[in-house]
Amino acid sequence: MLITSPCVVTLTWRLQDTLGNLIDELADPLEFFFGGNDLLEKVEEALLDQTTGFAAELHLEPEHAFGDYDSSLVFFESRAVMPEGIEIGMQFDGPPPGAATPDMPQEAIYTVTEVYPEHVVLDGNHPLAGIALRLNLVVRDVREATEDEIEAGSVGSSAFTVLNTAPPDTPLH
Repeated sequence: MLITSPCVVTLTWRLQDTLGNLIDELADPLEFFFGGNDLLEKVEEALLDQTTGFAAELHLEPEHAFGDYDSSLVFFESRAVMPEGIEIGMQFDGPPPGAATPDMPQEAIYTVTEVYPEHVVLDGNHPLAGIALRLNLVVRDVREATEDEIEAGSVGSSAFTVLNTAPPDTPLH
């Protein structure tokens, strides 16, 4: 079956920065909805009209991956408004409860990047923002999408949009 929208592709991959440092390795095949919200646009472009067994090495500049790093998404919040036991790597979906900064975007996921006695640094950028990436991927299977998948535009959580919720040195999977 050719990869065309809508369908579901099963992939494995190895994701590195341009220096060859491993960021993530998906050794066990995982399904993604093609033609929806699960895959980056450049990944879909490479997969279009391919089939099972297709392999590619993609170079993704930040603007084609997780965006450029935006320093305006870094905020300092009082440690007093943070939950007990706050530590580096913790994340908040939107500004944390009690945040005093009025212009924190509501849709961002904030990662605690530094903890000081009086304040905490929250970063609303994706952990891979500003990083050029090398993605080696292999198509393991292609199937028709179900009606539910087509309606949702997804087979579930996307590895390309879900943020790393582990400490900073932990791979995405």
